[in-house]
Amino acid sequence: MRTIPPLLQARLESGATTLCRCWIVTRRDGAVQGFTDHDRDVTLNEVVCRADSGFAGTEAIARLGLSVDGIEVSGVLSDESLNEDALAAGRYDAAQVDMYVVDWSEPSLHVLMSRGHVGEVRREGRAFAAELRGLADALNVETGRLYTAGCAADLGDARCGVDLDDPAWRGEGTVAALNGTSVFIANGLPAFDDGLFTGGRVLFTSGANAGDAMEVKRHRMQDDTVTIALWQAMAQPIAPGDTFVVTAGCDKRFATCRDRFDNVLNFRGFPHIPGNDFLMRYATDGEPGHDGQSLQR
Repeated sequence: MRTIPPLLQARLESGATTLCRCWIVTRRDGAVQGFTDHDRDVTLNEVVCRADSGFAGTEAIARLGLSVDGIEVSGVLSDESLNEDALAAGRYDAAQVDMYVVDWSEPSLHVLMSRGHVGEVRREGRAFAAELRGLADALNVETGRLYTAGCAADLGDARCGVDLDDPAWRGEGTVAALNGTSVFIANGLPAFDDGLFTGGRVLFTSGANAGDAMEVKRHRMQDDTVTIALWQAMAQPIAPGDTFVVTAGCDKRFATCRDRFDNVLNFRGFPHIPGNDFLMRYATDGEPGHDGQSLQR
């Protein structure tokens, strides 16, 4: 239940038109920014909500029950407010967004209308539109342990236990040449097996993308040439001479955990459950069954 300040309630009942909407965005790195659809900046909770961002919101619909509420905000990308490079680098992914209705003539009179996080973001030229997902969206996230053949842990986390700082699973390299916007030839990684970094992570330590990371789609070594392909293009163009750190990847299969990482004791899956291929099999003379015995007609 929302608590509306009595003075604000009185102004609402009087039909006062000194209302605006303000959005306060808190990114996961701790950065806080404010935006408003008013024609002047509004200071709310010690955050300056900028009026020159072109921020506007769609109509919000509240539903009973646990349905996921969602609205959309749109605005203009600019270096002074919402930076295009930061948006492309994913710094606004899952950022918390608080939306207020504010009396711009007296910003201390305000009420929190909704709280959610940034979902899908679309860009077209210098404009953007971001989906804001309500708190009920968290109910769509799978929680707990699932009964699957693949491992439920992420490589290097507390459940996995593999140390990604180990030189066996971590390499430092330099971009030698480009084969596309997200594919490059790397120097400094000749000692690592082909495919070790597939599914891993590249963190750039110099160049225009310094401090930004991306998942590795493919790691190939052929004729002493190491090629790394990323899942997405970086926010800024990759250039020869950029340095990076890359860590190993894992496809979450039992065989990979056993043969590559020697980490079977920490495998968080159920590799011996029958799959669809076993359920679709039929008995033939002399064919070994699931228990190693022959299946007879």
